Parts: sequence; structure tokens; C-alpha cells
Amino acid sequence: MPIAYYRTPIGIVRITQDGEFISGISIRDEEYEIEPPATPLLQIAIDQLQQYFDGTRKTFDFPIKQPGTDFQQQVWECLLNIEYGTTTTYAQQSNQMNNPLAIRAIAAANGKNHLWVVVPCHRVIGSDGSLTGYAGGLWRKQWLLQHEANVMGVGQTRLNF
Repeated sequence: MPIAYYRTPIGIVRITQDGEFISGISIRDEEYEIEPPATPLLQIAIDQLQQYFDGTRKTFDFPIKQPGTDFQQQVWECLLNIEYGTTTTYAQQSNQMNNPLAIRAIAAANGKNHLWVVVPCHRVIGSDGSLTGYAGGLWRKQWLLQHEANVMGVGQTRLNF
């Protein structure tokens, strides 16, 4: 399985490729040696992530596929519909999925998302506006939301901890 590492403003990203798909993008706190990517698809993923961090890309169009249950796949598909620069809540996400009692299951599925930034689970916040669990750390979630707000020209966001 080809792997690439890419340096972002908020840490090192590990990108994995499985066949013709990007199957994992995760943020790391450790340092890794950055080498040229081994495949064209890994290079495309790096290029598009760089454009995201430069503020010139709002959506990603490289092929993605991550393993998960049917329910998790539905949750992740719902995440892909959250527009750049906006947020939603777990309750709103459960209502969109016509499953208002599944808030905790949806939050758990969000937490199992292996495609950091591309499947934008960072755009889901608590009903009271607070930042809630994020595998990359709440400071990164806040950074990503602020970055998107800045690119959209909406100024500072108000995020509660």
C-alpha cells in the first residue's frame, strides 16, 4: 500500500492509497521524512490538499474509498454535503439522515472517518456551538474552521470550548 507524507500548517499528514483510491488521510504529531510521492494519485492528493491550505480549493475530486459499515458510509456521505466554510451539528446531521435518535452513533461514525479534511467531519460541532471531539485535536478543528471562514471572507468564527 503506497504511503506519502505531506507537511501542512498544522502538522504532518499521512496519505495512504489502496488500489485506485485514496483510503486514508490522517494528521500526525510526529515528524516524518518527506519524500516525493510514489504514485501519481498520491501526488494529486498532496496537490489538492496544498490548494486547500492555500485557500484556492474548497472541494476534492480525487477518488476516495474507506472501509466501513453501511451506516458509517451513509454518515460519511452526509459529511460530504456540508458546504465549505459552514458548520452543522450532530443533531442536524441525524435529522438530515432521517434518524434523529442516532446522534451518538453518528458522532461515533464521524470519529471513525479516515479521510481527514476531505470528508469534513471537522465541520460538525455541538448543538451549543462548542467544539466537540476531534481525532486531530480540538485546536486543529478550530484552525480548520477558522481557515475556511477566512477564505470565505466571513471573518472570525465564534467557537466555544
